[in-house]
Amino acid sequence: MTIAATRKAQARKPASRKPAARRPIKRTSVRKAGAARPAVRKAPARGRSGARAPARAKPTRLAGVGSEAVLKATGRAWDEWLRLLDRAGAKALGHKDIALMLSRKFSVPDWWSQMITVGYEQARGLRAVYQKADGYSAYASKTVGTQLARLYAAWSNPVQRARWLPDAPVEVSRSTDGKSIRMRWTQGGSRVDVGFYPKGAEKSMVAVEHGRLDDPKAVARQKAFWSAALARLKVVLEGR
Repeated sequence: MTIAATRKAQARKPASRKPAARRPIKRTSVRKAGAARPAVRKAPARGRSGARAPARAKPTRLAGVGSEAVLKATGRAWDEWLRLLDRAGAKALGHKDIALMLSRKFSVPDWWSQMITVGYEQARGLRAVYQKADGYSAYASKTVGTQLARLYAAWSNPVQRARWLPDAPVEVSRSTDGKSIRMRWTQGGSRVDVGFYPKGAEKSMVAVEHGRLDDPKAVARQKAFWSAALARLKVVLEGR
């Protein structure tokens, strides 16, 4: 073969291909032990039907008295009394008429008739908190580990009353043995109504309403006064 033919044969050969470059392998990251994980939002609690579970309602408290106390004393909680009084047309009645209806138609004790009336008026926007037709009222109550007769005597007997209520400007104007006492607060002309209720063989409760007060500041002042006084009464009667 001539030199020229040899060169032509070599020119016809395809150029040798270089091997393709390998792509770099991506390594997946491995989470170190103890590393913080992103926060996951919890889905809101749902009932069996798939609907969101309702938030727990706060216990009803009106006229300074909780629903449980009203239930124990009267057999009905606040929500039931509100519905009952609505059906009875109490929204169109005055304070005195509502209290009389509770006492006569539903046999509610006098003090609790007043409490339920005030609570109803507050719930329905008929009165401001602690406000009544004749002014504002402060409330306090205490359950004491003693018999009802002994608790009543601690109020009705001036000597016994002085042990836990010294120098208080009060003057008894009316009393019903073992049930209630009305007092006149001689400084300013306000009034104190006290009710007594049995809570079993060796327990009884006293409930105080200090009415005809001038404003919310007087309410706060007298509420603190009676809360402290009833705490002293409990200590005296329980011998602690």
